[in-house]
Amino acid sequence: MDAVHHAGPPLTALRRKDLLGIADLTAEEINLILDTAEAMKEVGKRTIKKVPTLRGRTVVNLFFEPSTRTRTSFEIAEKRLSADTLNVAIGTSSVVKGETLVDTAMNIEAMAPSMIVLRHSSSGACHLLSRICRAAIINAGDGMHEHPTQALLDAFTIRERKGRLAGLKVAIFGDLLHSRVLRSNILLLTKLGADVWVCGPATLIPPGMDRVGVHVTTSVEQAVRDADVIMMLRIQLERMQGGFFPSLREYFTTFGMTEARVSKAKPDVIIMHPGPMNRGVEIASEVADGPFSVILDQVANGVAVRMAVLYLLAGGADHEAAA
Repeated sequence: MDAVHHAGPPLTALRRKDLLGIADLTAEEINLILDTAEAMKEVGKRTIKKVPTLRGRTVVNLFFEPSTRTRTSFEIAEKRLSADTLNVAIGTSSVVKGETLVDTAMNIEAMAPSMIVLRHSSSGACHLLSRICRAAIINAGDGMHEHPTQALLDAFTIRERKGRLAGLKVAIFGDLLHSRVLRSNILLLTKLGADVWVCGPATLIPPGMDRVGVHVTTSVEQAVRDADVIMMLRIQLERMQGGFFPSLREYFTTFGMTEARVSKAKPDVIIMHPGPMNRGVEIASEVADGPFSVILDQVANGVAVRMAVLYLLAGGADHEAAA
């Protein structure tokens, strides 16, 4: 686990121009984002949900994959910070004529945006752009690599409900093989001292999972026992070419999160899901909509966390002092 305490003044901005993944962040930077998000959440409770923090900055949302929560959340976050926002619709852009990601990015870069929020099906696409663009690059999900802002909003939601992350048993279930959310959450939760368990069919457990500081099991009962947090992952049928399990019905019978399985966890367990949900596949509707669910809290908290990321990449308190 990274050391949280450093000599010198407290951190007021991120140490790099981009947010490419949780792997790049220290525990101190993660806590800075979570603390900043608390202040940003207060903005969302005001009658006028707007602050002038990013006035004059332009943010381009460049989404090569479908998205509802992430894209909408970033757009609302940008508008609440008074940034000028541009959404590039890939289906009506020159990408459909064969333009490469690099050429698309360089053309956008020529218009001098402050930040580019990128979602792409290729792992490492954000890292490529970060090397060629002066604009700050924010990873909104790249292939099966990382989804850092999802892990940050998950951590924010857990901390909000539990008061801490260190020492909590967090059990993550589902399609572990194809999940960028899993990778980012493992990196973040282990850095902040959580006890992470992962569970799914053997065919959906990536090789080497037992070497990244988590407990690995194919037993739902073992993973859910005394869990403080249950995090479900979507079965990503669109990324599956082979037969990873016999049928969706059998998957739900063996691995689906039901009320009976939730009852084995801590009495104050919280249920999470990054969405979109496959009801009746990875999670029963009565669990998704039940008293332990914080799934809609995650969506609400996503705006505050993304506001915090945008603010800190723009320079944080240092930027405001210079304004």
